[in-house]
Order: sequence, then structure tokens, then C-alpha cells
Amino acid sequence: MSLFTSVRRAFTRTSPILVTGASGKTGSRVAARLAEDGHEIRLGSRRAEIPFDWNAPQTWPAVLKDVKAAYIAYSPDLAVPGAVELITRFVEAARTAGVTRLVLLSGRGEAEAQACEQIVLKSGLEATVVRASWFNQNFTEGGFADMVQAGQITLPGADVREPFIDVEDIAEVAATALTEAGHAGEIYEVTGPRLMGFDEMAEILSKAAGRPIAYIPIPHTTFLDGLKAQGAPGEVVWLMDYLFSTVFDGRNAHVCDGVERALGRKPTDFETFARRAAAAGAFKVSEPAE
Repeated sequence: MSLFTSVRRAFTRTSPILVTGASGKTGSRVAARLAEDGHEIRLGSRRAEIPFDWNAPQTWPAVLKDVKAAYIAYSPDLAVPGAVELITRFVEAARTAGVTRLVLLSGRGEAEAQACEQIVLKSGLEATVVRASWFNQNFTEGGFADMVQAGQITLPGADVREPFIDVEDIAEVAATALTEAGHAGEIYEVTGPRLMGFDEMAEILSKAAGRPIAYIPIPHTTFLDGLKAQGAPGEVVWLMDYLFSTVFDGRNAHVCDGVERALGRKPTDFETFARRAAAAGAFKVSEPAE
């Protein structure tokens, strides 16, 4: 470890690190990693001790007070209308508050997300972008988890192959960029180590779970109709429509080296993720209530 890195780590421990999206998949893990490493964390969420709401800029100054580094995980997605304007305002608020380092979670293949990247990278602060797409944990914590539980993954995109990324890898890259020197100006496009289709992932999940989990391809419109029938909010339906029609079209069907460049190791394979998830009880079928 270099002397500069040691000094930088000591510096970041003297003030809280803000983690927005602290209750989400990446934010919760970033916060946990930073806390384990001895850093003071300020959780950015509406239910935190100091409430933070992306749609209520009046909550931002209190959360940013005394913060020197911040993890930006915008919810629901940088692609939604209005995100660019809010990220612009947040970066300005952060600079005004004395923040010196930003790490942005961005989206692969999303023009709107890349517009937000430029706002952060051109802010004049130490800035790093972690550009990711589909998460392994979508099958255990996200929108696909109920499908896995039911044994049928019913999704469009049968012909598309993606390098799904483990959220633990994203969190480690982000925590490293927040606390160590040498990452300013970097765009880490993070992916898993190989391209996979839903059919192959279903086979791996079946093996890990010890029971059949099938992939059943369905038309895009059928998928959206199912979301609406389940009572999904309009913004969720819009986002799923956008992701499956615009981003999940093969544009991201290539592996990138962001994890290796940031951490000096290979990214976690989906099979490793599935085994770990099974060991943690993620695929146990819930007993029906009596």
C-alpha cells in the first residue's frame, strides 16, 4: 500500500461517507463494506436518521453536511425522465457542501445514464463511474425472485445473452473507489466473466436449488401485461418496458474488465453466485401457511 493511499484512507475516516440508495441492493452492501472497514457511514434513505429523498432537494443539505465522499445510486434508474436534472442539482449541492469525491452507479447501454456520468466526471471533483447492468441478485432479491421461487422464469429476451454481474462485486468496486486513491476519472464497466442466456441461468439455478427451475420465454407485451395485472406501479411497468425493449437488445452482449481493473481479480461467476445463494437459503420453498 502506498503512503498516499494510507493518508487518503485516514482522511476519509475523519468524516462520514454518504451512501445514497442505502436500502437498495448495491447501497446496502456498499455501506456494510465501508462500516466493516471502520468508516463512518451516513445512510441516504427516506427512513434514515437524517432523511434523504431524491425528489425532495430540501433534504440534501443536512445529509451532505461534513461529508467528503458520496456514493450516488439514483432510484429508480438514471434512465427515467428528470434524472439528469436531479443529478445535476445533487452534484452542485455536494460541491457546495464541500464533498470532494463522488462514485456514481451508472447503467450500461443507457444514453441517459451516460449523460449523468458526464455531469459527475466534469464536476471538478474526484469522480468515478461504476457502469453496470443486470444483477445476479435479481434472481434472489429482485423482480425475478418470485419466479425462481415458483420454478418458472417467465421473461422475454430468449435470444439475448448478457454478462450478469454480482452485486457484491459492484459494492467492492464502489467502496474501493470511495476510500482509496487512483480511481478518479475512471469508468469501470463491470460485468460477470461470461455471456449467459436465461435458459442457461435457469439450469444453473436448478442445480443450485436442487429442484427444477425452467425458463419459459414470453412475448414482451405479455410480460408487461402480467406486471399490470399484478398491480405493479406505472413507473415500474415503464422501467421494465424500457429495460427489456431498449437495453436488453444485445447491445451489452460483451464482457468488460471493470472488476479486474478496479480490484485486480476476476469477477464472480454466476455459478458461484448460485451456490452461495443456495447455501444462504435463498432457494428454499416457503411452507404454505396453515
